[in-house]
This record gives sequence, structure tokens and C-alpha cells, in this order.
Amino acid sequence: MLMDYLKPVLFFIPLAIVQLVVIPLISIYNIIPNLILILIVYYTLKEGQIFGTILGFVLGFLLDLISGGLIGAFMFSFTISAFISGYFYSENKMDTNLASYFFLLIVFISACVNSFLFARISNSNSNVNLLLLMMEEGLLPGLYTTLFGLPLVVFNSKNRI
Repeated sequence: MLMDYLKPVLFFIPLAIVQLVVIPLISIYNIIPNLILILIVYYTLKEGQIFGTILGFVLGFLLDLISGGLIGAFMFSFTISAFISGYFYSENKMDTNLASYFFLLIVFISACVNSFLFARISNSNSNVNLLLLMMEEGLLPGLYTTLFGLPLVVFNSKNRI
């Protein structure tokens, strides 16, 4: 029982190191994927909406502390993203959601919301066009994060190629 709660945190530690050290090196025009969000969406679809929302809160707070950024930005955006991805949770369709391309759609929606909320909170410039912010800070990071979620679907798939 305790291991069910510790397992995501143990996966978080190496992912946070990779997210903060390696991932900025492969950024495309300052657009980076969010590996920790993929972990949160995975556990939200596996364990449920409440577990995922609390996990998003905890991992967001830890990432805020580790990254040295604005305290609460990752925490808020991960919590809302996990809450939204929790709407796709179903005990009957758990294996289908985690091992199909529907998982990528859920990651895309959550990543777009996460990136947009994080950019809106952490951006101090209030003169930014909202539509431009949605495109540059919402959709593009969402697509890049979804691309990094693709191996999880391919290797978790029941019908391997």
C-alpha cells in the first residue's frame, strides 16, 4: 500500500533531474517537453482522479522547490492538468487508455493546459496577446510533450508491431 504512493515519487526523482538538466538541451525555440506531466497523467489514468490531483500537487511543489522558479507555478499547473486528465479515468478502460493512442490525446490535452497555465502564471508581461500565448505556450509544448509520450504507448501496447 505504501509502495503505491512512493512509486511515483521514486520515478519523479530521476525524471526531475532529466527534466532540469538534459531536456533544456533539446529545446526547439525554447519549447521543451514536460516528462513529469507524462508521469502524472499515467498515474492519474491508472489510479484515479483524486490520486492524480494530489500527485500533481505534490510533484509540482517538489519541482517548484528543485527548479528554483516561482513557487506554486508548477504546483498549480500540474494539479489542474491532473484533474482534467482524471476525467478520462475508468476502471473498465484502464488498460485501453494506457496502451492505446487515446493516451496520447489525453497527454496532449493535459500538456496544452499545463503549458498554458504555467506560462500565464510565470509570465510577468501582461501585454502578451492571449491567442499568441495559447499557440506558442500551449499547443507547441503540448505537441512536443505528446511526442515524448509516444514510446510509452508503443512499449506498453498489447499488440506490438
